[in-house]
Amino acid sequence: MDLIINGHPRSFPELGGEATVQDLVAALALQIDRVAVEHNGAIVPRPSWPATAVSDGDEFEIVHFVGGGCTPCGWVFPIAPSRPPV
Repeated sequence: MDLIINGHPRSFPELGGEATVQDLVAALALQIDRVAVEHNGAIVPRPSWPATAVSDGDEFEIVHFVGGGCTPCGWVFPIAPSRPPV
């Protein structure tokens, strides 16, 4: 199956005619709890992945969320906004 992923053509010979968004995410070896998928211009909610069919030529935007920060450089996210002294 030939798809467009994040603007780049990719071939997925392992995906058959009854492939779903869930199958595509698995083929990409992504952690399902850290990705968002847009299929042909529409966001696909995670509960709909097993029922959303993928067809040859479909276009996807897939965002993979990563954690992290800059604590080694000494900057951390504040938990609450700082307040001026009273």
